[in-house]
Amino acid sequence: MADDELQYELKTVRAIRGAEARTTAKWQKEGWEFVSQDKGTLRSEITFRRPVRKTPWRLVAVVGVVVAVLIAVAITIGAIQEGNGNAVANPGTSATQTSSSEQPNVPSTAAEATPSERPFETSAAAEPAEAALTVENSSDLAFLLVVTDTCSESIAVFAAKHKGESIAFDGSIGAMNPHGDYKTRYDILVGAGDFSETSSPGPAFQFRDVNTTSDLRFMGANVPDSIGVGDNLRITARVVGFEETSCLLLLNPVHTSFR
Repeated sequence: MADDELQYELKTVRAIRGAEARTTAKWQKEGWEFVSQDKGTLRSEITFRRPVRKTPWRLVAVVGVVVAVLIAVAITIGAIQEGNGNAVANPGTSATQTSSSEQPNVPSTAAEATPSERPFETSAAAEPAEAALTVENSSDLAFLLVVTDTCSESIAVFAAKHKGESIAFDGSIGAMNPHGDYKTRYDILVGAGDFSETSSPGPAFQFRDVNTTSDLRFMGANVPDSIGVGDNLRITARVVGFEETSCLLLLNPVHTSFR
C-alpha cells in the first residue's frame, strides 16, 4: 500500500530547549516517526506520527452480537433464579401484609460533595497536614533547587521519593501559556529563586491547567489584579510527578503569595 494511502495518528510533545534530540529519540524508539519541530523561547513542540491499523469491523460486529446474546441469556437465567428464590423464602406472604410499623427507621444521609475532577484542584480538606519541605529542613529540596540540568535524573528521583508531599520555596514565573484552547486556564512555568532572563537554577516546575485566581490560592494582602512573567512568588505546592518527555516537574498549588 502506498504511503499516501495510510492513515496516521499524530502526537505532539513538548521539550525543554536543548532536550529536543533526547525526546525525539525516545519516541522514535516507540515507533513514532518525526514530522516537524516548532522551537519556542523556552520549549519546543515536536510532532510525530505513526500508521493507524484499520479496525476489522466485520469481526467487531460478530463479537458484539455474541456478547449481546450472552448478556440476554444471563439476565433471563438470573431473573428465573431470583423468582424461584423469593417463592421459597416467602411462601404465602405478600408485600402488602407487612405493617408500616415494622419498617426499619433508616436516617437520611446528606449527599457528600464530590471532589473536583481537575487534576490540579484540591479542596482544603485534601491538603496535606504535614509541614512542607523547605531548604532549611530538607537537604533533598536544597539540592534540587540548585541543579543545573532540568532533565537530570536526580529530579526524577526527588519526584518519586517525595510524590504527594508539599514543598515550599521562593520562585518566579518564567512563562505562561494557555492550556489547550482555554482562555482563562494556563500552564505556568515556574523557576527557583528570583526571576532572571539569563539563568534559572533548579528544575522546570509547572502548574498545569490552572486559572490565575482560585487555583493558585493566593494569600496575603498584596495580591495584584493580575499576574505574569517576571513575578516573584513564595510557593507552597504538592509534588505531582516528573514528566520525562518534557523534563517538567509538575506541581499542584497549595497556596501562593507575592514577594
